[in-house]
Amino acid sequence: MSVKSLHALDYLSQAEKHPPRPVSAIYGDESFLRRQALLKLREVVLGREEGDFSFTAFVGDNAELRDVLDELATVAMFGGVKRLVLVEQADNFVSRYRQQLEDYVFRPNRTGVLVLDLDSFPANTRLFKLIAAEGLTIDCGTPAEARLTKWLLDWARDRHNLLLSPAAADALVELMGSELGLLDQELAKLAVTLGEGKRITPDLVARHVGGWRAKTVWEMLDAALDGNVPEAMQQIERLLASGEQPLGILAQISASLRRFAAATRLVLQAEHSGRRIAIAQALQQAGVKPFVLQKAERQLRRLGRNRGAQLYQWLLQSDLDLKGESAMPPRLILERLVLRLAAPQEALGLAAGRIGSRS
Repeated sequence: MSVKSLHALDYLSQAEKHPPRPVSAIYGDESFLRRQALLKLREVVLGREEGDFSFTAFVGDNAELRDVLDELATVAMFGGVKRLVLVEQADNFVSRYRQQLEDYVFRPNRTGVLVLDLDSFPANTRLFKLIAAEGLTIDCGTPAEARLTKWLLDWARDRHNLLLSPAAADALVELMGSELGLLDQELAKLAVTLGEGKRITPDLVARHVGGWRAKTVWEMLDAALDGNVPEAMQQIERLLASGEQPLGILAQISASLRRFAAATRLVLQAEHSGRRIAIAQALQQAGVKPFVLQKAERQLRRLGRNRGAQLYQWLLQSDLDLKGESAMPPRLILERLVLRLAAPQEALGLAAGRIGSRS
């Protein structure tokens, strides 16, 4: 039984090759992609007109399975049009009715299409395998960097009538992070500010994107990586006081820190194999762009091999803690991460030396 899932970008670009099935699941941490996939699926099932009469949405926490099945069995008001029944925030709904949903996938009602909208959908579960084999599963996880850049170029051209250069796309992701909804908002602002049809360069991105909040996030990260704890803490204070969400702050800095972690891993793997790799080369292989390479190399040298090797774990822990795994206040979770990045290695008991000491 196949358990392969279709990524949302593939579905959105070629929806005609993936016709709607009686049961579909749309899942992942990229909320913008989930909305776009749901809109496309609704358009494919119901068309662009009169679709509201054949569409019903339930909220998963309050939905009863019998009500959902009744809607799926109801004949559409307009002949030839199927009903589309959406269960939003369906994680708890799936947990409550897993066995019944597994049975339904085998014997679905052909008059309707059931769509489950989920934050997560583990591929090792029986329900996932059944829907992947008999229905349609659409993965809305954050795309890989190469795909993200291509999406930005296409989306800027097709939706905002902007000619975004690859370097400008890289600069936009570097400034705003990889959250597609935020990137879409910034493209919309650029279209309004600079006019449609404008060719967007990295310089224009630097001057017009993000506003002071985005710039403050990067100033905070730079201060932390430079060891300036008071400045980094002050920037956190400004961001939180302005209403910025802690998870949003973490999301914006995670992409850069993951690249540092990947570069560290490349250096350590090379050394383990008896080879040597320059830090700049490792950073480039990890996805750091040329226009920030010099700064990134200086920051990674200061961070050191020991802390660089722990970045993945620190980011995961911070993410889980901010999502409720810890009773620690969100501010302290962010401050803990800043201290780990900023404190001298000696203060952390990591005196084994910097990454650059053996390159």
